[in-house]
Amino acid sequence: MMKARWPHRLVAFTAGLGAALLAADAAAQQTETTQVDLPRFHPSAAGDRFFGVPSPYAAGEMTFHAMAMLDYAREPLVLVRETGDETEDIGKVVSDQMFLHVGLNFSIINRIAISANMPFALLSQGDAPEGGNVAFAEPSGAAVGDLRLGARFRLFGEYHEPFQIALGGYFWMPTGFDNSYVSDGSFRAQPQLLIGGRADRFIYSVMAGPTLKTSSTDIASVQLGHQMNWGAGVGVLLLDKRTLQIGLETSGGVDVQEPDGRSTNAELMAGLKWRLPSVEFLELGVAGGPGLTTGVGTPAGRAVFQFAYTPVIEEAQTDTDGDGIMDPVDACPKVPGVKSEDPLKHGCPPDSDRDKDTILDKDDACPDEPGKAHTDPKKHGCPERDSDKDGILDDVDACPNEPGVASDDPKKNGCPINDKDGDGVPDDEDACVDIPGVKTDDPKTNGCPPDTDGDGFRDDQDACPKEKGVDDKDPSKRGCPKLVRFTDSEIVILEQVQFDFGKSTIRAVSNPLLDSVAQVLKEHPEVLKLEVQGHTDNKGNKQLNQKLSDDRAKAVMDALVKRGVEAARLLSKGYGMDKPVGDNKTEEGRQKNRRVQFIVLEKKPVAVETVKQGAAPKP
Repeated sequence: MMKARWPHRLVAFTAGLGAALLAADAAAQQTETTQVDLPRFHPSAAGDRFFGVPSPYAAGEMTFHAMAMLDYAREPLVLVRETGDETEDIGKVVSDQMFLHVGLNFSIINRIAISANMPFALLSQGDAPEGGNVAFAEPSGAAVGDLRLGARFRLFGEYHEPFQIALGGYFWMPTGFDNSYVSDGSFRAQPQLLIGGRADRFIYSVMAGPTLKTSSTDIASVQLGHQMNWGAGVGVLLLDKRTLQIGLETSGGVDVQEPDGRSTNAELMAGLKWRLPSVEFLELGVAGGPGLTTGVGTPAGRAVFQFAYTPVIEEAQTDTDGDGIMDPVDACPKVPGVKSEDPLKHGCPPDSDRDKDTILDKDDACPDEPGKAHTDPKKHGCPERDSDKDGILDDVDACPNEPGVASDDPKKNGCPINDKDGDGVPDDEDACVDIPGVKTDDPKTNGCPPDTDGDGFRDDQDACPKEKGVDDKDPSKRGCPKLVRFTDSEIVILEQVQFDFGKSTIRAVSNPLLDSVAQVLKEHPEVLKLEVQGHTDNKGNKQLNQKLSDDRAKAVMDALVKRGVEAARLLSKGYGMDKPVGDNKTEEGRQKNRRVQFIVLEKKPVAVETVKQGAAPKP
């Protein structure tokens, strides 16, 4: 059995021929086969970005491009015999093939281009191997290939834009010799869908389309007819003027009638193109790479060299208003105007008022922004500005780039105030520079913390800033009451209410304590209902203890009413021994349990009164 050398080499030659090269009788009729269109690489039109993948644009308007390309293919057609696990070369039908492609491309307008390519086989050599009942003729050497004509129509996207799409195609005429593996004598056509573009330094192009033939070729039972072809390329433009291009591209095709490895070809090439610095319309290119499949015509490797005449296509400039002055230098690109030596007026109508502020452009310092008249020529016609957005116009803002506050002093107007503690009082007026406070009319206390409870101690020095208190050497007690503390849920007494033994009679020693409780209730009108609770220890009869606690709670409530507390705000209740707070097994615990408590049952929100100012800081 004879077939292509695969897979023991990575590069691809011809595959599947052995399926037809079966052993036959030595006397059988032999047939020569040379009428094969072997070349699978088709150069792009002159002026395209890649070697074998066409671009979707028309390069220029009334622009001519030309190129000459050498295309060398190594071992595009080789026969191998397989014997068990071993293979044996029968011969290289075509061992070397080199073409000279001469291509012309003409962009009629920047959307339509036509092209032509003529291949000349400078070298086509190989053996004349025989296998089974098929014999292959030796290539005849130099020959003429098939003339290719092309056309392209760009549908969308300009030459320098990142997305372009076009319709195009090739048409081959059978002008080639049929005895050098360069033509099969058929007419061929390849309609193409083309997509590509350029994004800064990145370029790409994609092609897809079928190849249709007027006749197919049968080479050792491998049917070569209509194909589906594709190509794709990506590249990067280097150097300052993007004159050096490095790219990678692939192309291939598969027979649509009998698609298999014998009729599928694919190649990969890496290459570079370089525009000569001194003569930018001349371009040199070189590329090479391996074949990827075993289809007929796929070489072990291919190398190309290109020399092209291809003018640089400059990025198009527009003239939106049609006044003959290109937009990049037109000061009024949307309004037809006249030339001027002044860049701000070049392309503008004479004596125009672009911003419609009634100040002519020739006198307007801000011709594109509506403004107001001003005695300063540099501000005439400019809008009033507030650069720092502080509500003070730049004209009168002493600090136009820093948000500030208004001031009667022109040197300070619009400037930020120095406020070290952030309380809104400027440092030069703040009696407490390092402590946040409140603004007052008294220079001695302005910017200092307030005295919320009005007991003469500033809140920052008052351990109980919401309760009137007295002085104390201990900072944790300074400004706190001696007998009573007020919380959200209770009036806490710091001494116990004293009663006669076993009675509800309040002893005189507790009068100051009850005076303080009454004073707290008067200072906190938000307390709507206060429960006076009586509690006992567990000594004695429970019923007697319950009655005693009731009587003592009522006695305390009556004492508060006598001190001016509204009776409607008070109620009394005895709990006897039911709610101990200490251990009744010890004297200390029982002492704690014999107590009176003032529990807040109901409160209402009250308006915040103006805080009272504390004392001035000591020098």
